[in-house]
Amino acid sequence: MKQLVALIYFFITKVYCDQETNGGGWTVIQRRQDGSQDFYLGWQSYKLGFGSLTGEFWLGLDNIYRLTRNIKNRLRVELEDTVYAEYDYFAVSSEVDRYTLSLGSFSGTAGDSLSYHRNRPFTTKDSDGNHCAVTYKGAWWYGGCHHSNLNGLYLNGSHSTKGINWFHWKRNRYSVKKAVMKIRPV
Repeated sequence: MKQLVALIYFFITKVYCDQETNGGGWTVIQRRQDGSQDFYLGWQSYKLGFGSLTGEFWLGLDNIYRLTRNIKNRLRVELEDTVYAEYDYFAVSSEVDRYTLSLGSFSGTAGDSLSYHRNRPFTTKDSDGNHCAVTYKGAWWYGGCHHSNLNGLYLNGSHSTKGINWFHWKRNRYSVKKAVMKIRPV
């Protein structure tokens, strides 16, 4: 994998690019791997992004919006180097619409734990209309409340329901040890 600087609709930002997986061309938008970065953060942090591109990070909802607003993108979620989920369309709306999730059809080996969150707004602990971000200790596109939460607490294995979850793979009482979200143009 390579780290590159990219021009995103007249905004310069650093991104981490994966040129190896499934033909390459992926821009990593989130990585969880060791618990070194606190992900239980507020709206402004998720809007702008946080962490280290070589470690754990969230690219930022503004950046994800810029990457997906005019170009059709595919999403790939990888869990613990074992299973994956791909969606043939992925986009988030602008902040005015609370970065609502748009999602296409699923394929992969992890099971479909993200479609449940389709058309849901992003919520954080300080902007949580349904109390899910506070209850489950992570910012996400919550429904009522979740089938996945890749921004939950890093709990490294079995736990309550407050960890990094992907329900259709290991249910909601197992915290995934490694998760990566990446997008690429279709």
